[in-house]
Amino acid sequence: MSDKDNAFNGKEDRIVYVRSVEANDLPDDIRAQLPKEALLYAVHNSNGERLAIVEKRDMAFVLARQNDLSPVTVH
Repeated sequence: MSDKDNAFNGKEDRIVYVRSVEANDLPDDIRAQLPKEALLYAVHNSNGERLAIVEKRDMAFVLARQNDLSPVTVH
């Protein structure tokens, strides 16, 4: 069984949340690679664990769908 299967067992667990995040709110190692004013998009599972950070909102939705996840936007 893959990590993806373990993390997302049921249909409800297949939902991921996409939200905007400012570079200044990210850990130092990630922030060091970005412009200070960068606006990125994070994909989180239902436990709040950040699964990915991408540059564009559309990219976050495509990434989720390519991994058989159902993305929704949160503010």
